Amino acid sequence: MNLSIIIVNYNTKNLTIDCLHSIYRNPPIGYNFEVFVVDNASTDGSPEAIAREFPQAQLITNKENLGFAAANNQAIKVARGTYILLLNSDTIVVNSCLQVMLDFMEGHPEVGAAGCKVVLPDGNLDKACKRSFPTPENSFYHAVGLAKLFPSSKKFGAYNCTYLDEDKVNEVDCLVGAFMMVRREVIGQVGMLDEKYFMYGEDIDWCYRIKKAGWKIVYYPKAKIIHYKGASSKKKKWKTVYEFHRAMFLFFNDHYKEKYNFIVRALVYGGISFKFLLAVVKNITAGFFGAKGEADNDQRKSSYPQ
Repeated sequence: MNLSIIIVNYNTKNLTIDCLHSIYRNPPIGYNFEVFVVDNASTDGSPEAIAREFPQAQLITNKENLGFAAANNQAIKVARGTYILLLNSDTIVVNSCLQVMLDFMEGHPEVGAAGCKVVLPDGNLDKACKRSFPTPENSFYHAVGLAKLFPSSKKFGAYNCTYLDEDKVNEVDCLVGAFMMVRREVIGQVGMLDEKYFMYGEDIDWCYRIKKAGWKIVYYPKAKIIHYKGASSKKKKWKTVYEFHRAMFLFFNDHYKEKYNFIVRALVYGGISFKFLLAVVKNITAGFFGAKGEADNDQRKSSYPQ
């Protein structure tokens, strides 16, 4: 088996079905592949609809929402592919994306993980598909707006690597979990996704461990997907806001805490806490002024029970 594709679903029935259609309509020619759909206790009829329409896909159904990392790990444990692809349910595989990515990985054995060009429905790049590790310095420039003011600066634009040409192949630090192809050998060496990250941050943590083990991580824009990243809701679920900021604490504690002195650590913790409070206030304000709170289309933002 060459490729194992893993999709986590939670109440995104129509999105997941569209994603599966795009896979089977654009199979990687010359490669064997299998598809896993891990359902995190959906209540919208997803498991039944997916099983009915795609009997060739392997469906894993959970009785409770285990989160993004744990659900992916369930499938990784039984997947047979030489390559594992994490693919969001709110994505569409474009043309020969899977074949192009597999050809690239086969030709570059030094690459442990690779991601394609991820574009939003409006045609703009999803900046998270190529980025640097969120060091205190990179995060500061991003938070205060210097990254936006000077996107072409390698120093100020490092957070999302905006100084790199989005149409050129580049080695990067991080990929986005919406599309991440990882060599099975790498997983055997660094382990699976860290399940303490319920959502957010698990992809960055994985990339950090992959690079630390000596593997290259590459952004490969010759292949492309469309990411219907949620943008419909002004008001986010409390759990989403909490987990987003909790992931920042977890990542810093796991990989940077011992590298910085007390003052830097205090500034980082204070900055995350302040950002969290601002997000809470913004969320409350959005609700007060009548935001509908529509379900977010992004798989990882919609992976909580209502």
